[in-house]
Amino acid sequence: MKKSTFVLLSLALSVAVFTYGQRRKKNVEEKTPVEIAQSPKLVVGIVVDQMRYDYLTRFWNHYGEGGFKRLVNDGFNCKNNHFNYAPTSTGPGHASVYSGTTPATHGIIGNNWYDKESGEEVYCAGDDGYESVGTTSDAGKMSPHRMLTTTITDQLRLHTQQRGKVIAMSIKDRGAVLPGGHTANAAYWFEGAETGNWITSSYYMDALPQWVNDFNASDAAEGYKKPWTTLKPINTYVESGLDANVYEGIFNGATTTAFPHDLPSIWDANNQFELLRKTPFGNSILADFALAALEGEDLGADTITDFLAISFSSTDYVGHFFGVNSKEIQDTYLRLDQDLARIFTALDEKVGRGEYTVFLTADHAAINVPAYLADQKIPAGYLDMGGMQQEFNEFLQYKYGTTDVVKNISNNQVFLDHKILTNLDIDLDDAEDDIAKELLTYEAINQVYTGHQMWTNEYTEGMPYILQNGYNQKRSGDILFVQRPGFIFSSGRTGSTHGSPMIYDTHAPLLFYGKGIRQGSTVNRTEIPDIVPTLATLLGIAFPNGATGKPIGEVFK
Repeated sequence: MKKSTFVLLSLALSVAVFTYGQRRKKNVEEKTPVEIAQSPKLVVGIVVDQMRYDYLTRFWNHYGEGGFKRLVNDGFNCKNNHFNYAPTSTGPGHASVYSGTTPATHGIIGNNWYDKESGEEVYCAGDDGYESVGTTSDAGKMSPHRMLTTTITDQLRLHTQQRGKVIAMSIKDRGAVLPGGHTANAAYWFEGAETGNWITSSYYMDALPQWVNDFNASDAAEGYKKPWTTLKPINTYVESGLDANVYEGIFNGATTTAFPHDLPSIWDANNQFELLRKTPFGNSILADFALAALEGEDLGADTITDFLAISFSSTDYVGHFFGVNSKEIQDTYLRLDQDLARIFTALDEKVGRGEYTVFLTADHAAINVPAYLADQKIPAGYLDMGGMQQEFNEFLQYKYGTTDVVKNISNNQVFLDHKILTNLDIDLDDAEDDIAKELLTYEAINQVYTGHQMWTNEYTEGMPYILQNGYNQKRSGDILFVQRPGFIFSSGRTGSTHGSPMIYDTHAPLLFYGKGIRQGSTVNRTEIPDIVPTLATLLGIAFPNGATGKPIGEVFK
């Protein structure tokens, strides 16, 4: 080989090697590091009791920019979000939101339910094994012991070796106890009555921390003993019905259902601070308390994620009392919007904008007042429980010679006495079928399913799917029944309610906002148990141990 040719080949090879090396080096340098999990300094879970999805759209033009609109415009909106079980009530709702599963697994099958072992009614958060803290009454005898699974708050505590702090609060005890899970640092609720204080249980602590004592001593609640007038001119509340109407409840001592509501004049007649529950001021005092907790507990102050669980309950009290079409419910949501804005502003200042993550949902939605719907020629009404009970007892007496074969009827379920059936030599499956067929003959009952059907089938859609998700094999009854759409179990004709598997009770908002959350929305169906798998995926922590939901992939950046 000629020397010149060899030199040229060597030069070409050197250039090639150098170029390859430079490209490889450039590729390595430009490779984006993988972010395995987000670590917000604080997660804020907000549950709005009895919030229908259409409260977002119905009152949209009245909301400010810092509350609901901030979550929708800058966060992610799941427009087709539903509870996938029944009963749709507060206890099961909070347990499902925070556990990522349904009553079939977490065991909270109602606010109260008939306990088959003791033969007595039990309360979802009640626990006589603990004492009240902050009061001499029994209002603090609570714990999460009836909830059978962990929560996202439990999993955060486990993941951080108990260093991540969890604080839960609500006007209602169950709205604080169940979201806090089994390992919360604290759960607080409003005693109301004569004190207007925030209290807790010895399950969490032996004495209230100083910041809570200071808050109670400040008489902050006393500041809301004032007339309830509308936030905006009432003639602009065109999204709601007439102010004074026959579909609303009336406060003790009041002479009208219309605004303004003179709270000071009816204070004692409505058990003093208990009155705040049925006004938007119950939400405002909770917002005040949340801001005090943010400072008092130093939440979001370091890189270890903390969790603040807030449940606004006054929306439920107002809805039950005045109805979903009332000007009172509209004013309550406009004022809640301002309270949310206050909280987000404080989070921006203390934790840092972009350093926290928020979700907002509900524990159930609600039906319009059936009496109002009926007056609008929409099929709706009320179940005559007295008449049904008499007819049902006559059937039992004729069929079995005794009414004792039924132990209890509650939460749209019939509990049978298995021992008596055995003594009468009656097969349980046969009794379930016969009683189910009898119930189906009643005009106000639309569908009936047996425990045997819940045990032997796996439903994936429709009404039986929703009922099965709410059916706990150890705790639920033997026959499940569903009322006609638009019909409720109530002796009164005022106010709204909930609890059914109907879409008006299941369609609830779900909004995500903050660190790790992309801006956008989806109309794909999402379900309440999807919330905490989504959060757990974002945080990179284990799912709650009973979780059945799936992460909502569209939410992530």
